Amino acid sequence: MKLFINSYLLIAVILSGCSVTLNDYASTQPQFDLKEYFNGQLKAYGIIQNLSGKVIRRFTVDLHGLWTGDSGVLKEVFTFDDGELQHRIWHLERLSDGSYQGTASDVIGTAIGHSLGFAFHWRYALQIDLNGKKWTINLDDWLFQLDNTRVINRTQMTKWGIKVGEITLIIEKSGG
Repeated sequence: MKLFINSYLLIAVILSGCSVTLNDYASTQPQFDLKEYFNGQLKAYGIIQNLSGKVIRRFTVDLHGLWTGDSGVLKEVFTFDDGELQHRIWHLERLSDGSYQGTASDVIGTAIGHSLGFAFHWRYALQIDLNGKKWTINLDDWLFQLDNTRVINRTQMTKWGIKVGEITLIIEKSGG
């Protein structure tokens, strides 16, 4: 019985240490300011991996952000390795508490995000077309600012609470 309890406690400790929170990045630099970083021209390079980790798509993104006060528009043009083009226009707003919200035509509801240290985290549901059928996929999106020009973006995709894939992006700001 003691072995069972010790094993259970060990598993509980391991699992509790597996969850990353924004607070883990509180003392890191540079301070990630979404409004400042996503203003102007940017270019991103990414991959989509399926559940097993196999890369199933590669893509680039041309981004252009423009802010007026605390409201911004971020235009994205995705070019996939098979030639498919996708467009997304984010309407972003910096809220009085420093958090951000965003909407786009293929986002279900509103994306809500927070920044702390060099990290930005937001969650939202995205409607995607898969073989002619519409699916709603939940995205858990983490952005990590390396310096004034580079951000790494890691996104976990889930459906019904089950991981179905990951997206990794390297985003570069033009003009440093």
